[in-house]
Amino acid sequence: MNPSEVQAQYQAFKQLGLKLDMSRGKPAPEQLDLSNTLLQQLGDYKAADGTDTRNYGIASGLPEARALFGSLLDVPAAQVVVDGSASLALMHDTVVFGLLYGMPDHAPWSAQQPVTFLCPVPGYDRHFSICESLGIRMLNVPLTEAGPDMDVVEKLVASDASIKGMWCVPKYSNPSGAVYSDEVVRRLAAMKTAGSDFRLLWDDAYRLHHLSDKKIAVANVLDECAKAGNPDRAIVFASTSKITLAGAGLAALASSPANIAWWQSRTKVRSIGPDKINQLRHVRFLKNRANIEVLMERHRQLLKPKFDAVLAQFETYLTNIDGVNWTRPQGGYFIDLVTPPGAAKCTIALAKEAGITLTPAGAAFPYGKDPADRHIRIAPSFPSLDEITQAAQGIALALRVAIAR
Repeated sequence: MNPSEVQAQYQAFKQLGLKLDMSRGKPAPEQLDLSNTLLQQLGDYKAADGTDTRNYGIASGLPEARALFGSLLDVPAAQVVVDGSASLALMHDTVVFGLLYGMPDHAPWSAQQPVTFLCPVPGYDRHFSICESLGIRMLNVPLTEAGPDMDVVEKLVASDASIKGMWCVPKYSNPSGAVYSDEVVRRLAAMKTAGSDFRLLWDDAYRLHHLSDKKIAVANVLDECAKAGNPDRAIVFASTSKITLAGAGLAALASSPANIAWWQSRTKVRSIGPDKINQLRHVRFLKNRANIEVLMERHRQLLKPKFDAVLAQFETYLTNIDGVNWTRPQGGYFIDLVTPPGAAKCTIALAKEAGITLTPAGAAFPYGKDPADRHIRIAPSFPSLDEITQAAQGIALALRVAIAR
């Protein structure tokens, strides 16, 4: 198509009057329906050991909930805490505790200013928002298909003691779908750091969220850290937010015994115990890892056609355009659409005019600043299949119009 034909198609598309919000990777109603019976699980309120889950106590979570997450994360239940419904809240608290109290046997980060975090990009905007809200300096690190550029990471952490943390989404990364290779995990676990209180904040949000028949596995970071002599380096976060009910799931963290004891010592002053009723009904509904994997296959059957529809539209409208490419993730919730330099903001604005709301340009980078203005996060999960097919066409047309300007 020549530019005038593209413009005509775009104007015709605008007349459809779409109103689609694709700014976040939310599960569709059909996915949430898969877990509706979760709400009918409680015939009684007694945990396996007889605990009355309606009452206070058990700050680190029901033993059976800890065991369930332990099986999912391949760690002993004693090294798991189940608390609240949002893993993001646990990440936020971990950073705040580091600033206020320091890591085990270390001074508070706030007494060691400046505090710096490494941020593989493109990455998850809410990770970056935590750092920005707390005044933590962020440094971009290029993210490859196999994980962060380790030559860059190793050089930075070895020379700068102000670097206290690094955000990691090890599998089906948001938004690119990158998967950390075993080599990258081992190098992260073993690398020399100038700051002895450095932590990997390991957001394992998409551990079971496959889009292909291939169930990709990532090396166990806690095991690798222990083998490398850095047992306390990694703190792993997970939740059931995109497994059961996004607004009423379970969140967990897993780490070394020392880090778990540190966490327990800090959280005992902010809560007399989590929502154990929700933990109990999740355990009864999910049962075990094998049952969860069956549930996640049902999620995959709903999600994969939507991803395929987006990819098909991009293939139709964007193939062989200089500077344009996109990821083809094997799991997770996003596609990273890469535009020619300087075209992402314009594309998103044009998509908005056509009734399609996308995540703001730059969101996948610290401070909301994509240096080349190239990355657009596509979230296919929430709209219906027909809607996402239309939306992908509209986004592609918007990009072509932006390029022609």
